[in-house]
Parts: sequence; structure tokens; C-alpha cells
Amino acid sequence: MTQGRLIVGPFNRVEGDLEVHLDLADGAVARARVNAPLYRGFERMLMGRPPSDALTLTPRICGICSISQSAAAARALADAGGHAPAPQGAAMAALIHAVENVSDHLFHFNLFFMPDFTRPVYADRPWHGQAVERFTAQTGGAQRTAIEARAALMHILGLMAGKWPHTLAIQPGGVTRAPGASDKVRILASLTAFRRYLEGTVFGGPLEEFAALSTRDALLGWDRGDASLFLRIAADLDLDTLGRGAGRYLSFGAYPNAGDHAFAPGIWRDGARAPLDLADMVEDLSHAWMLGPASHPADGQTLPDEDMRADAYSWCKAPRLAGAPMETGALARQVIDGHPLARDLAGGGVLARVAGRLLELARSQAVMEDLARRIDPAAPFMDPAPEVQDGHGMGLVEAARGALGHWVRIEKGRIASYQIVAPTTWNFSPRDAQGQPGPLEAALVGAPVRPGETTPVSVQHIVRSFDPCMVCTVH
Repeated sequence: MTQGRLIVGPFNRVEGDLEVHLDLADGAVARARVNAPLYRGFERMLMGRPPSDALTLTPRICGICSISQSAAAARALADAGGHAPAPQGAAMAALIHAVENVSDHLFHFNLFFMPDFTRPVYADRPWHGQAVERFTAQTGGAQRTAIEARAALMHILGLMAGKWPHTLAIQPGGVTRAPGASDKVRILASLTAFRRYLEGTVFGGPLEEFAALSTRDALLGWDRGDASLFLRIAADLDLDTLGRGAGRYLSFGAYPNAGDHAFAPGIWRDGARAPLDLADMVEDLSHAWMLGPASHPADGQTLPDEDMRADAYSWCKAPRLAGAPMETGALARQVIDGHPLARDLAGGGVLARVAGRLLELARSQAVMEDLARRIDPAAPFMDPAPEVQDGHGMGLVEAARGALGHWVRIEKGRIASYQIVAPTTWNFSPRDAQGQPGPLEAALVGAPVRPGETTPVSVQHIVRSFDPCMVCTVH
């Protein structure tokens, strides 16, 4: 079908439920509507509970990025009580969080994104045989080694977070377990082994060499490791122009430590970086099955429209900043942090988003190693925070997929309001009252659809380039 309408979904290899409604014209997508069909209700569950319950419940929003939710909840409660965590506890929380995000990037590349290039539709491409060998589901060599490397890296979470997912280790006052000298040695050994895997398999060379690439042309010239196979595919299929974004990016800043962030917070629009300012943030409800006015999350409500009015088409709200949709994720973080390669890729499509994730994978290794080397076993890792009786706060973190925010209001020792805006809420949002599409909806316009396709490969590549986590989208 190259004319008319097409519904694509449900998607496999996506956390949660997703439908994409496409209007087709002249063999391409003319208009897209993205539906998040699963309403969760976590924000309603939290109403009236003790504030500390947020530390238990919000990580259960997702089994992939539960530490991101835990860190955001801990920061929101600390902010509401005017409390600062122990510095070494904050650094350990950053390391725990980085391990989860890196693990997500690794699985996205190997298990979620690259297997699409093993499809028979690409059998005539010169790289197809290598893609089949490396990335076929369950049998690909790259997938087996990625699973082993990820499991070994996540020993750090078993050691310091107690368990994964749904740890309670991260608290408003720091972390619940203080590492000893032997723990520090074990963490550094795990990171050394992970570096060896990345340099031997994913990049085929020193991470610092890949992180030093500064232009799109230099990136496409990288000829080692599994990254080079992706780059060959990207050049052959012109994934640079497929699914291009508007070039507006948002990052809350990743891995705060000693008053700074490993990856800086900020906003990128009109080709320039600006400080992070959320005063003009609103959640538009015009095309969501939600009731109430457009509001800042600090003042927002979650009132599901059980009648599902006809002019709406998703349970997802539409976050906007200063009236504009914003794209978030690894590419956004690296653009805002000022990396020259990311800025050369800004506004790009599938290539840019996946390359941004690979770039961050390489750069995050150095961040984790630095955090581990700075562990001081003699320092306190927890400064216990009292239960908040009255106050309001926000917790801003960077999950693997982008900007995650928790906003809480506490009255008389109970949660009076809790609002969560996840990365996929930003990226997969519906239209707003001005008719502006969300980032994925806009990126899908122009995607080619071949005659007879019911699940267009171009659409799948674009959707997966955003790495959706749909269970995080609607709460």
C-alpha cells in the first residue's frame, strides 16, 4: 500500500505497546499519529501515600530503566525536603545509574536496532550476510557476546544496588551500601573487562579514538568493529536523511557529581545552546485522553478521560518547552554537552540518533572509570533525610532514552501530587493545540513505503532510532 492509511503495530522488541497511524501519499508517509495505547496510572497510585513510597513504586514503572526512575524519585524527595545527599553517596548513585544506561545502549544496538537489517528485504545488499551472521535474533555472534558483557558489567549493580531492577539502594540521602576497598577493586575490574569488550567487539579500537571523531565524514570512515557494519549500512541506505529531526534538543544533565554533571544540562535550538529553564514547560492535553488544562508538571494532574473523546488519539500527554516539541536522548545529551561530532550530526535522522548512542557508549566508559577511581571507602555514603511533611520538589535525571522528570507536592506528610514526564513522553507525544506533531510524528513524514508493505522497514528504523520505552510513557 502506497496510498491511503496504514496502522503499524504492535511493534516487537519494544518495551510496552505502540501503534503508529500513517496517512500515505505518493509512496511515502504524509502524516503520522503516534498512539501510546497503555494507561498505567502510577501517578494516581501515589496520591495520599507517604512520600517514601515513591522510592518503592516509581521504579516499578519499568523493568529496563528502573534505576532512572529511582534516582529521579530520590532527587525529587530530597529537593522537597531541602536535603543534600552525602557527596560520596551521590557519586555512587551516579555510577549505578551510568551502569544501567550503558547497559541499555548496548542492548538497544545489538538486540533491538540492528536485527532489522537481517530481514530478507535486504538480501541483495552487500552487507546483508554479515548482518545475518552478527545480529540474527538468538543466534547472532554479536548478540551472544553483548549479553555476556552486559551481565558481567551489571555485577556492579548486584554489589552496590543489591538487585536490578527495582533497587531501593538510591535514597534522598545517598546510597544504602558503602563500598569497601575490596569492592572498589572489584568495580574497577568489572569496568576494565567491559572496556576490553567494547574495544574488541563494538568499536574494534580504543574508545578514546572513537570519541575523538569530530565530523560526520570521519564517523562514516570508521572501519572497525560492529560499529563499522552499522556505518556501512547507514551509508548504503542513506540513514542520515531518513527520519530527520527538527534540531531542538533537551537534556536535564547526566551524572551529577560535586556540583557538576558529566554531561551538561541545557537546551539546543536554532543552532545554539541555552541554559536549562523549565519555567515555560507545559503538558498539552488537546490530543490526549486526559482531562484538565495544559499545565506545568508542578501544577499538573492525571485525570484519564474514560470516554476517550474523538479528537484525541493517545494516552500520552504532549510536553512542550516554550511552545515547542523537544527531542531528547543520547544525541541530545551529546549535542548539548558540546561534542563536535554530535553537533555536526544535529538535526539528523536515524544515523545521528544511533551514532549519538554509540558516541555516548564510548564516552560513558571514561565517566564510569573516573567515578570508580574516586570512591573513598572511608567517607560516608549516606546522610539520612527526614520524612518530608510539607514541601514540593523536582527530580531531573537523564535516563538512557533522555530527559526524565519527577515533580512532587507533599502536604501533611502525604503525597498530594506526583507527575512524571518520561523521555518517550517527549519523543512520542501527540499533536498539541497548535497542531504541532511530536518528534517521532514529525520524523516519520517522508518515510518511503514500498508497494505491498504493511510494516514498512523505513518506519521501523525511525521508530527504533528513538529507542522507545512505552511503559514509561503514560503513568
